Amino acid sequence: MKQDRREFIKKSGCALGMAAIATQVEHFGLMTALAQKTDDGMDFNPPSDYRALVCVFMAGGNDGNNTVIPNHSDTSVSNYQSYSAARSAAGLALAQNTLLPISVPRMNNLTYGLNPNLGVLPLAGTTIINNGIHELWAQGKMAIATNVGTLVAPMTRAQYQSGSIRRPFQLFSHSDQVSQYQGGRADTPVYTGWGGRVSDLRTAPDNPGGLVPMITSINGAQLFTAGNTTLPLAIASATTPLAQVLSPQGFNTTAASQARLAAFNQLRTQDLGANYIKAASHITDQAMIANQALGSNPQEVTVAFPNSTIGNQLKQVARIIKKRGDLVVNRQIFYVQIGSFDTHNNQIIGQGNLLAQFSQAARSFYDEMVAQGASNNVTLFSMSDFSRTLNPAGVGSIAGSDHAWANHMFVIGGAVNGGNFYGVNTSNGTPYPNLTMNGPDDADSGSGARGRWIPTTSVEQYASTLARWYGLPEADMQTVFPNYNNFLGNTNLGFMQP
Repeated sequence: MKQDRREFIKKSGCALGMAAIATQVEHFGLMTALAQKTDDGMDFNPPSDYRALVCVFMAGGNDGNNTVIPNHSDTSVSNYQSYSAARSAAGLALAQNTLLPISVPRMNNLTYGLNPNLGVLPLAGTTIINNGIHELWAQGKMAIATNVGTLVAPMTRAQYQSGSIRRPFQLFSHSDQVSQYQGGRADTPVYTGWGGRVSDLRTAPDNPGGLVPMITSINGAQLFTAGNTTLPLAIASATTPLAQVLSPQGFNTTAASQARLAAFNQLRTQDLGANYIKAASHITDQAMIANQALGSNPQEVTVAFPNSTIGNQLKQVARIIKKRGDLVVNRQIFYVQIGSFDTHNNQIIGQGNLLAQFSQAARSFYDEMVAQGASNNVTLFSMSDFSRTLNPAGVGSIAGSDHAWANHMFVIGGAVNGGNFYGVNTSNGTPYPNLTMNGPDDADSGSGARGRWIPTTSVEQYASTLARWYGLPEADMQTVFPNYNNFLGNTNLGFMQP
């Protein structure tokens, strides 16, 4: 059947699967207009070793109240009794004897508890391949940033209720809060992510000869990976071998097929005076270069990963990190996702199963980094839409919780100052909130209060601590995080080593 040139390119482009690398076509016009920014002469000595950040997004809003729980009876701060009183009647409280204990120096060595599914007690039917992330706490390889959330500027309860400090737009909305976590800005919608903006600034100085982009998603196109000049890589999980994630589709070894591939390659050299055609051809070239690099010298991971969605995503990240030398990269950022944590009902089972999957996969990933000798160079961290109300929704086996605000985030890796809570203090003088509905940390008030904790640590403070370790200079912080200056004085939370 006869095909015109436009139709041929269209079909061949689709066959090649270029969505894998061309996730930001709307930025074509900016590629030549925006130059890669360097250190602009200010004193900054970027780390010379390989470093990678791995974002695990808990989509839907993980319930922090059932993830990190008081496990003590001290009445000077929120204790297990206050937690249980709020949730037990509805059947949403976790039994104290099931909690995985952690001692917290920041909290005067009081004991807190992790959800039991973060250790070796996953739900029935879940395959156990390791001990989970709980034991990384005692090893000093895991920290928790507490009471983190979207903010425009630091805000007290009185300021929130009076409106004297601008609130993040569309609070408690899934899509808006996801955008604010991934975009690193809460006062206005943004169309790039903080991971992508870091990549904009650091690709030229850190990965000048890189054969793949600095930033990669194993969960499709995401705001977090979008930059102004960055072309993120978006590839399939470990169910697809690395050698095939960018392999041209629709071609085989027959003469006719090879002739069609040659014609496609020749067509991509035509009409390069048109910006869009030139950009599309450039992206295809980059994909084919990346495909060759990813497919060469295959090296499988040595640690067993769970055969779950998040397990296969992190396994693919581990494969790419193992090929870092072949890919000629010194810095990488990755995005993976697990969900849905939107547990309006059946939360004990639903959240527990997801946390077990996260824990098993994250532990396999950490162990693989140890096996690769890269545990000090790779940091895994979590983000989520928001936390959930302390006050339950429903009762009994179907009990759940609703959209809330501040949450607790995990940071895992050999360069983490682990075994402690980090963040800006709440009303009680600690970074863990007061679990009192209509209390000093609750955004709600009156009889309708449900326990939505006002963040004391912003996304910018949390993310900039990670970005600084990664190698982003202070001079570039406000470019990546536009409201960064609103939080000066607390922009390094201390959970990362130099």
